[in-house]
Amino acid sequence: MQETPRITLNKLSKKYTGSPVYALKNVSLNIQPGEVYGFLGPNGAGKSTAIRILLNFLQPTEGGATVCNLDVVDDSIEVKRNIGYLSGDLSLYLKMTGEQYLKYMGELQPATSKAYIDELIKRFKAEPKKKLGQLSRGNRQKFGIIQAFMHQPKVLILDEPTSGLDPLMQDEFYKLIQEAKNKGSSVFISSHIMSEVQRICDRVGIIRDGKLISELSIAEMEGKASHTFDITFKDKVPKKELSFLKGCKILSISQNDVSLVMQGRLSSLFAILANNEVIKINLGSADLDNEFLQFYKNKDK
Repeated sequence: MQETPRITLNKLSKKYTGSPVYALKNVSLNIQPGEVYGFLGPNGAGKSTAIRILLNFLQPTEGGATVCNLDVVDDSIEVKRNIGYLSGDLSLYLKMTGEQYLKYMGELQPATSKAYIDELIKRFKAEPKKKLGQLSRGNRQKFGIIQAFMHQPKVLILDEPTSGLDPLMQDEFYKLIQEAKNKGSSVFISSHIMSEVQRICDRVGIIRDGKLISELSIAEMEGKASHTFDITFKDKVPKKELSFLKGCKILSISQNDVSLVMQGRLSSLFAILANNEVIKINLGSADLDNEFLQFYKNKDK
């Protein structure tokens, strides 16, 4: 039996006062327990509007939404008890120390335990004794992440969460997401970083001009995406065979080496490789950026 979705948007629409167009139009989606869902789109596509409605910062014009089977408008207070939220434009009390800020946020929404807060501080190498105004953007972001996770909520809503973090701290954040997922938390994440989405998300929803135009699993996106191959053959590169391959673009070629980009199904490439002795092959990661951009190149689709 399928579990009740943690987050549901049901024909959700929002039109701002005085605007002739909808910021959101008939958006419907479900996010299951233990699922990490990436919400993708350019600035102005409607991502932040959807997030603000889930938190009842805005009310829908039409349709509705639920979190943990609670209506985001009628049950707003109870909804917020189940959510860990990180804003995309994080604004902190700069005269507070990090320690004071976490204590204050803990009074609004009690943390699981002080030991867990201390663990997060240690993992992110945060500086709780310093005033937030003395910290760099990345170091302030750490406290935004800690306050979102410290009560181990059932739902995490994260808007550009790794903004300002260095690669080591980004990696620690990804581990934290996996831990939350393993415990059954649902994660709704807005991000512009496709490598990040590819690493942590199970599914993505792509929004354009306020409309949800596609939902795909990461596996489906990777299946459609282009892959880069660096191949060394024992003998000459079979240039003629490769040039006839559908979806193949040769980037560079020498007597025994070739670099190429292959889009779509790879079976035809592998058939050629099987008939020619290959000494070495390196496969780059799937290029999801290009696949993502395809949804925006032709707005008539």
